[in-house]
Amino acid sequence: MKTLNRTGIALVATLLLSASAWAGAGPAGHSHSHDEAFSAGVPGDPKKPARIVQVTMSETDGKMIFMPEKIQVKKGEQVKFMLRNNGELDHEFILATTAENLKHGEAMKKNPDMEHDDPNGKRLAPKKTDEMVWKFTKAGEFEYSCLIPGHREAGMVGTVTVK
Repeated sequence: MKTLNRTGIALVATLLLSASAWAGAGPAGHSHSHDEAFSAGVPGDPKKPARIVQVTMSETDGKMIFMPEKIQVKKGEQVKFMLRNNGELDHEFILATTAENLKHGEAMKKNPDMEHDDPNGKRLAPKKTDEMVWKFTKAGEFEYSCLIPGHREAGMVGTVTVK
């Protein structure tokens, strides 16, 4: 039986890491490891206490809106977002920085039916509900936005301030 030297071990480790990264990339490179930190923090632990924040999504008079439009949280706080789509169209709740959401929005314009399985976002059909638990580990200004083409441009964006 032949044993690997350091170079061989390093090569095998690199290949395994590359393969696992490739396998988790998804169709448009839109997945993240659940252990990976996102700009606005990390996925929360549903078994731990969390402040409940209800967010509704809807269309009114040609505008698409989130209610509330502004949320304040403390650094280190865990929030359970109770999401409700009161509208007649599908909507998304994607939590990130403005720059990340703008970049992601451009990708959505090219692939409007893109599937998401990121823990920092949810897509809801009309009249449906869902929830997302999030721990805000970083201070700053973040946003939640609907990245379905045309929705953000129609006003569907909100702000989270983490202090």
